[in-house]
Order: sequence, then structure tokens, then C-alpha cells
Amino acid sequence: MVPGERVAAARNNAEWCDVVCASHGLPGRTDLDAWSVPRRSPPWYPDAVTLRPGVPADALLARIDPGPGASVKDSFADLDLRPYGFRVLFTADWIHRPAAQPAAHPGPPLTPVGTPDRLAAWAAVHGGGELFRPALLADPRVTVLARYTGDGAVTGGAVLLHRSGAVTGISNVFAVGGDTTPIWAGIPTAVGSPLVGYESGEDLAPALRAGFTTAGPLRVWVRD
Repeated sequence: MVPGERVAAARNNAEWCDVVCASHGLPGRTDLDAWSVPRRSPPWYPDAVTLRPGVPADALLARIDPGPGASVKDSFADLDLRPYGFRVLFTADWIHRPAAQPAAHPGPPLTPVGTPDRLAAWAAVHGGGELFRPALLADPRVTVLARYTGDGAVTGGAVLLHRSGAVTGISNVFAVGGDTTPIWAGIPTAVGSPLVGYESGEDLAPALRAGFTTAGPLRVWVRD
């Protein structure tokens, strides 16, 4: 049986992918099997995200442009897309943290980004640039968080995707200098609901130190 936290994390992440694609004028499709877009998604975002185990590869790839550059988030790490010309780009772990009293954390709080100018400054430090468009700020599901110095410079941040009555997804966690530990520690203070997301490699450790636990693996496939 697939843990509920893993399913919730996959669905939340698919919804975030849909929000980003919509902000680029690319509407997506969601059903019980997957979320997908019919043409290439923005950089660093998949063309499909599976929402349950056992989705047939043929049916999934028929929903997207499966040519060079195509990518699929295999949320349950149970697809084999090698016969279709894909390779595993990376593996990661879904993570979750129940709603709980936040632990004390050092440094200034994380602050919502509220204007296009501040979003542009945030994106410049993050490295995403044009990926993060002002339409995100108008979406009530989305909160872009930043940590600022006393003179207003961005030193780190994250994105939250809220689902009514469910979980809050975390993505795009970053920090100037690379140590995201204070950002992860500050997120529970800003959110009162259960938290989900995914991380891989060295980026996973700061989340675990902030009280998150793993909920199962995922893979991202890409066609070169």
C-alpha cells in the first residue's frame, strides 16, 4: 500500500507544476493517472507527473510530446522508460512533516513576496529568472517566501503551494552560500498545515534536520 503522504506529495507537486505552466500560457490536464501538458513545459519542469502507481507508459507518453527534451516525474519510481529512449535524470525522496509546534530557528523570519519587483529580485538570487512570473503572486494557492537582510537584500527563500484543507507543498528552497538549513527551519513557523515536498542528495539533509521524514522514492526521466 502506498503511504498517503507520498500520494499527497505527488498531487501537490503536480498542482505546482500546473500553476507554473499556466503562468506560461500552457494549460495542463489532470486525471486519476497523471498531470500532463501537451507541449514542452518550462525549463526544470516535467511534462508529466504520475499520480498513482502502475500508470501504463504508453498511455502516459501519448499525453505529451515525447520527443527530445521530454521529461516525466515518475512519482512512485515504478516506470521503465528506457525502451522509449529515456534515461533517469535523477532520483529523490518525497518528504513530509506533520503539522506541529515549530522548533526555534535562528535568523530573521521568512516574509511573503508581494510585488512583481520583489519577485524579480527573488528570482534573480534564486537563479530561475523568467521562470517565475508575476501571475504567481495573483494565485491564492501560492506563497513565495524570502529571507531578507536588514537592507532588503534576498538571502534565501522557498515557494509554498497550499491545497485547501490538505497539505502545503514546499519547493524551490535556496540560500545564498548554499546552506538551506535556516530556510527549512523557518518554514514550519510560516505554515500551520502538514508539509510535503521532495529533495535529493545533499539537499535532503537540511530538510531532515528540520523534522521532515522520507515517504518513498521518485525518479525523473528525460529524453536527450
